[in-house]
Amino acid sequence: MKEIKLTVDGNEGCRLDSYTASACDITRSRAAELISVGAVTVNGKTAAKNYRVVLGDSLCVKIEDPVPYKALPQDIPLDIVYEDDSLLVVNKPKGMVVHPAAGNYENTLVNAVLFHCGDSLSGINGVMRPGILHRIDKNTSGLLLIAKNDEAHIFLAEQIKEHSLSREYEAVVYGNIKEDEGVINAPIGRHPVKRKQMAVTEKNSKYAETHFTVVKRYGDFTHVRLRLKTGRTHQIRVHMAYIGHPVAGDDVYGPKKVIKKLEGQCLHARKIGFIHPVTREYMEFSSDLPQYFTAFLGEIDKNGKI
Repeated sequence: MKEIKLTVDGNEGCRLDSYTASACDITRSRAAELISVGAVTVNGKTAAKNYRVVLGDSLCVKIEDPVPYKALPQDIPLDIVYEDDSLLVVNKPKGMVVHPAAGNYENTLVNAVLFHCGDSLSGINGVMRPGILHRIDKNTSGLLLIAKNDEAHIFLAEQIKEHSLSREYEAVVYGNIKEDEGVINAPIGRHPVKRKQMAVTEKNSKYAETHFTVVKRYGDFTHVRLRLKTGRTHQIRVHMAYIGHPVAGDDVYGPKKVIKKLEGQCLHARKIGFIHPVTREYMEFSSDLPQYFTAFLGEIDKNGKI
């Protein structure tokens, strides 16, 4: 068990659940859960989640150690674009989570890859993310590169670190982008209040760069092609929202009104290119736009609206 002791030296008047979440880098709901079971005390006593902290309050937060878990293989169909002894390129469908995490241990891409590959996966990222070099969000579709041994993982991961691995996406975004192309260069870090979200911020952030090209304009929407120079969490979604053109269907960074026909953002990882870890030759793979994407394009092509 981890025990965290805090003294309130700022944010006086903040709710206990919000203060605990921020101070311990956990979600507000997780903080509220800890408070409800008495794992958070204020000045030696339990308190309600809506208690307003006061300067000088002494907090003690007890967090249980996570229960060890190993991802298990599941017989789930995979759309394999390419495979050899070193790597896999798979086309992930919209709605599939990449790797197991708390509350979501089954039916992920990792479960499917484990069934397909058996023990032939790199172990660098541990038992929860074997072979995983990079991720895309649950409701983002498209290509992912997976390493089948540690040597391949190290070689490919270095390309990601050096920004030499090529990744190209396509998306439909809200609004009519006037420029035919552009570059978004804005640092991304954890949202200062909404801890599960990312944001353009100067505080505790990392350099992030996204290039975009307009494919076609549809009145209230624009079809764009995007190339990542960096690969920060939610980068495209955050950057497009930052310039006033959030990804269509994005219920986190876009308008609150949900586009039910999309069930999440209209974003597809269409192309990936890299140097092969054994042959040292450049390889590039692409995938067709999925049905949900083309159907949405067809819908807005009628009158530019939805």
